[in-house]
Amino acid sequence: MLKHVLVTLDGSELAEQALAYAERILPKGGEITLLSVVDVPDIQVYTMYDMPLLVKEMDYDQFVNKVESGMKEYLDGQVKRLQERGLHARTKILAGDPAQVIVDQAAKLKVDTIVMSTHGRSGLSRWLFGSVTQKVLNAMPCPVLVVPGVVHVSSGEEAKQEATDTPLNTASQPT
Repeated sequence: MLKHVLVTLDGSELAEQALAYAERILPKGGEITLLSVVDVPDIQVYTMYDMPLLVKEMDYDQFVNKVESGMKEYLDGQVKRLQERGLHARTKILAGDPAQVIVDQAAKLKVDTIVMSTHGRSGLSRWLFGSVTQKVLNAMPCPVLVVPGVVHVSSGEEAKQEATDTPLNTASQPT
């Protein structure tokens, strides 16, 4: 029986789907650690002209503090909700390489499993940025529950974005 689960959250709707799975597999009284990793080198801030401004050009400490502050508020809300459902929950917000931080924290906390979503990158995007999920899967000795990235769409522009971001799996389809 599972006693302690690590759930990775980045504030996205996709990541929250992983949290829903964790709630289902963990018995009442179980423990959930909500982990958010600030990956500063890969984050871009958009200026008023929609031009990316690399974080390296900003004050690093100021940026990390701002992101951590916003994430803490978000995670604290999740903890309150989980506690109302009879689960023990705590948060961790760390800076670093997401895959490495996830692996290190899972080992340090001796969790029974990791629950995380996949954002469904493919092609050039996956080649350039890699897959955090794949890196975690390759490095973890404990089970990892991967929740596929499915998002509900409300506008045509979002549907267009989802269609270009989500690969089609044709391997199992008849020809």
